[in-house]
Amino acid sequence: MTDAAALPGQPRGGVLSGPASARAVNVLAPNASAMTLDGTNTWIVSEPDSDLAVVVDPGPLDDVHLRAVLATAEKGGKRVALTLLTHGHPDHAEGAARFAELTRSPVRALDPALRLGDEGLGAGDVITTGGLEMRVVPAPGHTADSLCFHLPADQAVLTGDTILGRGTTVVAHPDGRLGDYLDSLRRLRSLTVDDGVRLVLPGHGPVLEDAQGAVEFYLAHRANRLAQVETAVENGHVSASEVVAHVYRDVDRSLWPAAELSVRAQLEYLREHGLI
Repeated sequence: MTDAAALPGQPRGGVLSGPASARAVNVLAPNASAMTLDGTNTWIVSEPDSDLAVVVDPGPLDDVHLRAVLATAEKGGKRVALTLLTHGHPDHAEGAARFAELTRSPVRALDPALRLGDEGLGAGDVITTGGLEMRVVPAPGHTADSLCFHLPADQAVLTGDTILGRGTTVVAHPDGRLGDYLDSLRRLRSLTVDDGVRLVLPGHGPVLEDAQGAVEFYLAHRANRLAQVETAVENGHVSASEVVAHVYRDVDRSLWPAAELSVRAQLEYLREHGLI
């Protein structure tokens, strides 16, 4: 058995659903897969003494799950007053419109097409519902519309798919761009160094107890993969599919289509920087 403390980011063991910090509770969606790991983490965030809550990523269009999120909030004496989206992928956002119906609350997102209400989200915005302080952190790369949410009082950051609780994420080319993703990781690293962030509350997988270690692992992983892709091209593996077959040959083939998206992003990055 591997010691969790020895793994990147020090993943927390145990059941994923339930309280993760003083202000954040997870309700795990029943959509486990190779891409979504154990399922989508739907976060209920609130001040302990407030009767108002914010939900981050209601998840797939699954009425049982959406009602479970609502019931969990209500059991804790909370009314859901606002829904936020880290990005627009269906496993995070498809249920948002139905959840807004159930809660009679607006949905805020970076992408205007995903919003329900007058307000969006952007860099520098601060969510203050029920006395909460949650700062919007731009995090493009996985997708162009990706956001993270910094929860200073818990020394935590909700990362969506920018950092996962296990494994690494996909740079979903062409919407996702590697240069943007690397900048986003560096932005998160600055939160760990300058703002005391220690917990990662991810969109999939367990809570990570070592936020800085997780970010450093992701940056090192990307640098390593980029070097592997560059070497593969130098050795004559020109197309994205050829590079995947060479670089990801030890990875489950069911994940190759997703890996090809990241490889396309890496090839684009290398071309833009004159490295291939």
